Amino acid sequence: MTVNTSSPSSAAAGETGSSTPVRNPIGVHALVFVGDTSRDSVAEAVQRTAAAGYDLLEFSLHDSVNLDRAATKALLAENGIGAACSRGLAPDADVSSEDPAVVARGQDLLRESLQLTADIGGTVLTGALYSAFGHAKGPLTATGRQHIVGVLRELAEEARPLGVTLGLEVCNRYETNVVNTARDALRLADDIGADNVMVHLDTYHMNIEEDDFRSPVLEVGDRLGYVHIGENHRGYLGSGHLDFAEFFGALREIDFKGPVTFESFSSAVLARGLSNDLAIWRNLWDDGDDLARQARAFIDAGLQPTA
Repeated sequence: MTVNTSSPSSAAAGETGSSTPVRNPIGVHALVFVGDTSRDSVAEAVQRTAAAGYDLLEFSLHDSVNLDRAATKALLAENGIGAACSRGLAPDADVSSEDPAVVARGQDLLRESLQLTADIGGTVLTGALYSAFGHAKGPLTATGRQHIVGVLRELAEEARPLGVTLGLEVCNRYETNVVNTARDALRLADDIGADNVMVHLDTYHMNIEEDDFRSPVLEVGDRLGYVHIGENHRGYLGSGHLDFAEFFGALREIDFKGPVTFESFSSAVLARGLSNDLAIWRNLWDDGDDLARQARAFIDAGLQPTA
């Protein structure tokens, strides 16, 4: 599944008759630059994203109440930057709960997130859309799974006329009890049964849960719609122990053309609530612009076809 998040400039490279090959939209998470979604912070994030040469900016919706939708959409368009949104759910708004009232609050939150994504011109809403974010107290129940499938099936129908694709991000066992491996995501997507629901792989989580970096990519195949690139410690790409050569090689094997978004967190840029949820206790970098430029070059090099 290919998700269209291209900026106007990058989309032009794929026009019929052009000699320039279609390439992946390359994205960056807003927390590389700013810790909130106030109007000034969004303007700063968009400007720094464009300056670092990215095509796409991903917003976490934990702070969505402060996001000016019209202004954000205009800023993104002016700078030729596409948008994706990501979120997890809260314990009192968890669609995997057995409590119908809690599920209903989670469904409302997802619907609001979907509308916000469309309102800013985004085409991807992804993340742990299926459960509360955090260490679960027990395994997922059959009733909880039924609730997830029902809610996300309805959300996919609502997303279709808005032109938004939903992503099931594969997260580690300490952040969810629902989708920990690529195979888990495929099973959930099969149960939902909507062609605008795709799998979202993240190298940080894969390092914890998968056997290697190649076989999950091949198993997901053309149902892979979104990728997070992040180091094992969430710092500079290439400074940890992840086998990015294997991962990028697998993306080339399946001819992946979807977004590849750099995700990195440091205590140098804090987001109220979210940084604690993500356990960002260490200062892994101070200069987000340098980090972003290095990551952009690293991803470009990784995606280049080998001789």
